Amino acid sequence: MNYNTSRYEETYSSPRRRTNYFGWTVAILLLTGFAFAAWLGSFYIFDQPERPDSYRILQRLHKIDPPKRFELTAAPAGEFLNAKQLYDRYVGMGAAELAKTNAELARNYVRNYQQVRGLVPYVVGKYTIVEARELGPGDVFTSGMVALTNAVDSGELLMEHVYPANSEVLPLMKKTLNVGLEIKLERTHDLSSVIHAERLLDGRIMITAVPLLYGSYTVTRGLGTFRLEPPLSLNLIAGWPLFKEHARAKAEERYTDYRRKTTGPQVPIAAGPTAAAPPPAQNELVRVEQARPVEAPAAPAVPPQNAKLAKTTPAPKGGKLAKKERMKSPSPTSTPAQPVVAQKSAAPTSTPFAVASARTPPPAPPIATAAPTVAAAPTVAVAQAPPPASATPVPVLPAQPVPAEASGVALASNAGGGSWKTFPPGKMPLGRLIGTSDLRDVVEHGLAGERVYLKGQFLVNFSDANRAVLRPRTKLTEKVLHLGAGSSTRIIVEFPSGYNPPQQGATVSRDELRPYEITEVRKEEDGQLNVFVREIMQPN
Repeated sequence: MNYNTSRYEETYSSPRRRTNYFGWTVAILLLTGFAFAAWLGSFYIFDQPERPDSYRILQRLHKIDPPKRFELTAAPAGEFLNAKQLYDRYVGMGAAELAKTNAELARNYVRNYQQVRGLVPYVVGKYTIVEARELGPGDVFTSGMVALTNAVDSGELLMEHVYPANSEVLPLMKKTLNVGLEIKLERTHDLSSVIHAERLLDGRIMITAVPLLYGSYTVTRGLGTFRLEPPLSLNLIAGWPLFKEHARAKAEERYTDYRRKTTGPQVPIAAGPTAAAPPPAQNELVRVEQARPVEAPAAPAVPPQNAKLAKTTPAPKGGKLAKKERMKSPSPTSTPAQPVVAQKSAAPTSTPFAVASARTPPPAPPIATAAPTVAAAPTVAVAQAPPPASATPVPVLPAQPVPAEASGVALASNAGGGSWKTFPPGKMPLGRLIGTSDLRDVVEHGLAGERVYLKGQFLVNFSDANRAVLRPRTKLTEKVLHLGAGSSTRIIVEFPSGYNPPQQGATVSRDELRPYEITEVRKEEDGQLNVFVREIMQPN
């Protein structure tokens, strides 16, 4: 027996402990429940950001953006409702349905209308201010003012119109938003979105609206102008509405006394055969547009009065060559000066010359002889239309009428032509066909002088007389995975004269037979992609 090894061996060893499977099972179940609760909690927080606790957590995690300013042509698609329509919509809702609707309205505003179901309700009509007060830390909007208003054409609807602004403009806002001032909201200038609706004890409906444009406002009988600013954060724990029940009742009592004092007793006034004209309209609060510089079209160079006037390209006399020249259409990418002048002179020839003779002293005979020349030979009107320099000076050119299509230069860069060549489906000139996912490549490399056509499915966000603003229609998987262009792409379509743009909210599909022609692609500083296209297909 080896004593060196047996010396360290224990004769009676302790029994081996058994694994506590029950304890481990309980621990695993608790961890599973914790993970499941965290998963459900994330859905609760991210899917309901309008709740105060969810909004506070998302702010700390930097997972939510503050409200942003919208442009008139890039605002979410919506419907414009007057006071009667708004009252009819919310008065028939039960308590549970109204609470669900309010949660959705607030959620859309907090999310900057990124995931909107249906159309956004916008307010239109005339409203009279009952009372206006300054916003503070105890309100949802912590800076600016809010006006309690009453609908002019419907006494059953009240509206809280919020004016978020910086503290610097508060003194001017207090002087402007006076009791009795009339607020005029129009669909062509204002986008005041409904973010809350409340049913009062007496059966009336009070809505809360905020202007998504955050523009500049002034009164029709005043000189001051103040500009709104989107709020940096929201104090959702303050709750809706901004005018609580007690404050609203006191405001209406003060407004009743104000009306009694300002109106006074009605005294009949004897009128003669001609009744007195009604008093002028009351002072109104309206939104004003910021001035945008519009570049005037460059005046074509007037050729000198010498032998160079005769160096115009002679018209082909006849034969196959002349027929081929008549059938050839100019390229849409080339913009020489002469066709532009010829297009502006396409109106009756007597109009521009009448204006010129009013500003120019005699002699008049050169003016009378120039008109028949333009009418008889339109192809050489560019070379012969300007009279001699001694008779008609150069300033005559700005007096020519500007086409109506040139008024929308601020919206689309390809506006101003108003008419261009259109083609039957599938018969357009050869070019490169791309989808919305390939627009980023066009931004980097440009059009390179070639024709580029755009196809895809689009949703109409805005429609005007001869233009429309579209958004690419993306699938749910593309929204979740952030694939494609998505909501950061805006397609501005220009239509020729006589075309009817699609209605707002409609879906437009374009394939390889009926694409749009891309004229320009711009990328803004905030990542917004503006794609300017035009309609080149003939209507069905």
